[in-house]
Amino acid sequence: MQEISNFVNGQMTKSAATRFSDVFNPATGEVQAQCPLATTAEVDDIIAKAAEAQPKWAAMNPQRRARVFMKFVDLLNQNMDKLAEALSREHGKTLPDAKGDVQRGLEVAEFCIGAPHLLKGEFTDSAGTGIDMYSMKQPLGVSAGITPFNFPAMIPMWMFAPAIACGNAFVLKPSERAPTVPLMLAELMSEAGLPDGVLQVVNGDKEAVDALLHNDTIQSIGFVGSTPIAEYIYATGCANGKRVQCFGGAKNHMIIMPDADMNQAADALLGAGYGAAGERCMAISVAVPVGEDTADRLIEKLAPKVEALKVGPYTSGADVDYGPVVTNAAKDNILSLVQSGVDAGAKLVVDGRNFNLQGYEDGFFVGPHLFDHVTPDMDIYTKEIFGPVLCTVRAKTYEEAIGYAMDHEYGNGTAIFTRDGDTARDFANRINIGMVGVNVPIPVPLAYHSFGGWKKSAFGDLNQHGTDSFKFYTRTKTVTSRWPSGLKDGGEFSIPTMD
Repeated sequence: MQEISNFVNGQMTKSAATRFSDVFNPATGEVQAQCPLATTAEVDDIIAKAAEAQPKWAAMNPQRRARVFMKFVDLLNQNMDKLAEALSREHGKTLPDAKGDVQRGLEVAEFCIGAPHLLKGEFTDSAGTGIDMYSMKQPLGVSAGITPFNFPAMIPMWMFAPAIACGNAFVLKPSERAPTVPLMLAELMSEAGLPDGVLQVVNGDKEAVDALLHNDTIQSIGFVGSTPIAEYIYATGCANGKRVQCFGGAKNHMIIMPDADMNQAADALLGAGYGAAGERCMAISVAVPVGEDTADRLIEKLAPKVEALKVGPYTSGADVDYGPVVTNAAKDNILSLVQSGVDAGAKLVVDGRNFNLQGYEDGFFVGPHLFDHVTPDMDIYTKEIFGPVLCTVRAKTYEEAIGYAMDHEYGNGTAIFTRDGDTARDFANRINIGMVGVNVPIPVPLAYHSFGGWKKSAFGDLNQHGTDSFKFYTRTKTVTSRWPSGLKDGGEFSIPTMD
């Protein structure tokens, strides 16, 4: 049985842990590795090593730090197939989807090549008589990231790439369900020229998370996962004086107006609702057609497409639309919520409860489900299912439709499908949700914009990647300087006015 390592001071290192977590192949249900669950002492030791490496890295000029990312991007492209295969083997998503996972992280690394520009401060000449004023963006020191199983390449790179480009050292605690790809990324960063100790990877569970939260050396923490854990990490991190950004759950609505192209809307819902088996925080899980006729036409178009979805292991190649969910516990939770929807009176138009894949009976596969006539009081509407389940909530009017999205506790992403520019503009301006798509079902911003939700989908003042990330991983120092030729005789007792 393979035992997963940590990545410490530039090399794979056997953990001192005595507790382990199973890493499954979701397609077969087999345990393929054991992931160590680090102790507090082990985490503290790894943080100390990162702190030793950080000052020398921070002293390197931003242009030289950027060159590491140039090489890293090249290595990511060279190793794309290897990374995708490892990712699919532990997560279950298809190879094209796994490559997309790597690609969206790679784009943030590309953005970080611009660190010399992004780290420039401001300068004012002659702010007062003989006085100059300038600001500097300086690294925080050692930062940490706690990342989820569903994007084991993308989200770690969203965190460690800007943090390291800013001159910080970084300690990554990946999901114990999918630990291999984060370790591979750390190896590639080392191969790209990153000094030993600047990026450390430690595997663990809540004990490791709490160690990061309570260690005084850690200056900032990023997290992506469920909302209850996001709230815990945000509250605990802030109470310990850390800078914290946490991204939680989602329930993303897609509004379908009567004038929408129904074929396009149905295809968009198909990919956004069922891709990656619905294990995406930006998945569309609620369709809101406006008007009974719109709803009828949508279901008529969508139902046969959902029924025709091909579910199978990533090894089946292009013939598969989505694969298994990550664990048997996740499968059981999804099916339990589906049953609750049936019990509550929702109409199960496409029933995937009895899905069974020959030859993979022990795999964690969940068939596609499509609900109609869902109401906001049902658990399948209020809770994040994180599975291949799409709920349809019928709205009589546009105002009622946007009200569903605006009143929900989550505010990660949303979309509207319409041909009417005024409606689209009103929707984009009024909706209280962080990321908005207009005829785009999964509006994940590109790397040079920022990613972040509102309401209970995000906690903290700054978003991920884009310029926000360089603000999050630096602190500003402002210098006011005056040389002897500008000094006046005698003391100055009033507050400086720069006159």
